[in-house]
Amino acid sequence: MCFLEKIQQSSSPVGAKKERLITNRTIFCFEMEPAVSEPMRDQVARTHLTEDTPKASADIEKVNQNQAKKCTVIGGSGFLGQHMVEQLLARGYAVNVFDIQQGFDNPQVQFFLGDLCSRQDLYPALKGVNTVFHCASPPASSNNKELFYRVNYFGTKNVIETCKEAGVQKLILTSSASVIFEGVDIKNGTEDLPYAMKPIDYYTETKILQEKAVLGANDPEKNFLTTAIRPHGIFGPRDPQLVPTLIETARNGKMKFVIGNGKNLVDFTFVENVVHGHILAAEQLSRDLTLGGKAFHITNDEPIPFWTFLSRILTGLNYEAPKYHIPYWVAYYLALLLSLLVMVVSPVIQLQPTFTPMRVALAGTFHYYSCERAKKAMGYQPLVTMDDAVERTVQSFRHLRRVK
Repeated sequence: MCFLEKIQQSSSPVGAKKERLITNRTIFCFEMEPAVSEPMRDQVARTHLTEDTPKASADIEKVNQNQAKKCTVIGGSGFLGQHMVEQLLARGYAVNVFDIQQGFDNPQVQFFLGDLCSRQDLYPALKGVNTVFHCASPPASSNNKELFYRVNYFGTKNVIETCKEAGVQKLILTSSASVIFEGVDIKNGTEDLPYAMKPIDYYTETKILQEKAVLGANDPEKNFLTTAIRPHGIFGPRDPQLVPTLIETARNGKMKFVIGNGKNLVDFTFVENVVHGHILAAEQLSRDLTLGGKAFHITNDEPIPFWTFLSRILTGLNYEAPKYHIPYWVAYYLALLLSLLVMVVSPVIQLQPTFTPMRVALAGTFHYYSCERAKKAMGYQPLVTMDDAVERTVQSFRHLRRVK
């Protein structure tokens, strides 16, 4: 059941090893239009010496708009971050990358090297930037508590303070809808639901702390606005976890059983829709300060039975869908018994079971979320439907297709 640990992830994957961790703390800076060239600056200066005042005002306004569109994306080498960069480039943005090593080769991207948790490294990438998107996190499947706290909590506190020092005006956080999930049904859940008192894992525990820190830093009086985007179950082309792990599980003959009756609805969100939500939030935050300090659910707005979604991926790649049912309560108590056994033997041997009560809950409960706040506040509508998203995802993983 190891694939169960992938579905609540919301941000770029960061491996447990330090070198991979920092690789995925990539930072991208970008601007809506090309930087103003020297001839352009000369032209603007000359207009002040003429009577063509409207022309001068127009040129200066264009320069100001250029500066307002300069942004940074933290976590850009990861799954979500790469898609974000590609969409920005497609829209004419100029993109700079900050990373410990070059994540991908693109002549349109300029790289800067550094570490997310180092203010000295981070500051040059944020200086002169208007907006920061923070989507770096270790993968939800990791069980490294120290790593989660270092990146999601302490790293984010460093991002906040460095943003303030550098004069950044907007910080958009990639959070997760799992911050309100405790293993029981959530149907059309809103952002007003309280944070989970018993988070399902270290990932969720630190995402709660991270989101509280970012939203709490919102300060319109000091021209520093923050918001959090809460996706759920991100998937799409180049997904490094959910689909590959699902296929590996199927190849090992472990995708035979459905937990529960298979009718529990869950939100899965196509990666391009997640990116769209981030960009909308940044743009609307400039127009409506009341968005600051708030979280927004961003999903495909098409809840789908958990096992139906997995089955569509599997059958699309020529694998059999699970067909045998295990009652939810049986699976849950088996997982609970296994967890107790692991606890008993922990002084002698360290085990990390993936078949846990919370993983069973992820597979067997309802958990889907309302996007009404995002729709009303910033006009969010998914760009890609679930049918198209699944088809595009399956086509992108043709190399994993089983040959019959």
